[in-house]
Amino acid sequence: MNRCAWAETDPLYVAYHDQEWGVPVHNDRLLFEFLILEGAQAGLSWLTILKKREAYREGFAGFDPVKVAAFGSHDVERLLADAGIVRNRLKVESAIVNAQAVLGIQEEFGSFAAYQWSFVGGHTIQNAWRTLAEIPATTPEAEQMSKDMRRRGFRFAGPTIIYARLQATGMVNDHTTDCFRWSELGDMGDRTT
Repeated sequence: MNRCAWAETDPLYVAYHDQEWGVPVHNDRLLFEFLILEGAQAGLSWLTILKKREAYREGFAGFDPVKVAAFGSHDVERLLADAGIVRNRLKVESAIVNAQAVLGIQEEFGSFAAYQWSFVGGHTIQNAWRTLAEIPATTPEAEQMSKDMRRRGFRFAGPTIIYARLQATGMVNDHTTDCFRWSELGDMGDRTT
């Protein structure tokens, strides 16, 4: 079975590639989860973050943006003492600020998903990359979303991080054409997670 070349042999990585990466997400909580995790990943490997994902779920109240938005200084200190997550003050504090920004988006747009998907016209962009070398680090859609998110107060929302989120949450299908998931996801349409 052919997979994208980046899907290493680690069982956690393979499962993430085969079952989750690139599946369209229209659920606000899961979109918020990827926002926190992609920000935490900055400068680290994605496998490192996948291994810490359960600790993140526990530490960040199941990625409930309402609960995370209400976190205070005692929660920041609690999280910085948690060896199960990336203990970086800027990344921890950004998760709280981003939760607050998500709540503002939900109030304005009705859902975080509606806002996010508006940058790709409400549908998955079906790319047809043959090799990893062809896949860009960012795109005009990611740059536009990043600019707007940063204007709204989001942190760790640069265009490269945002493009990784677009890939992870199925706003773009960046599986290479030789990967079995490329055609599977291309046939999914807008089925949601």
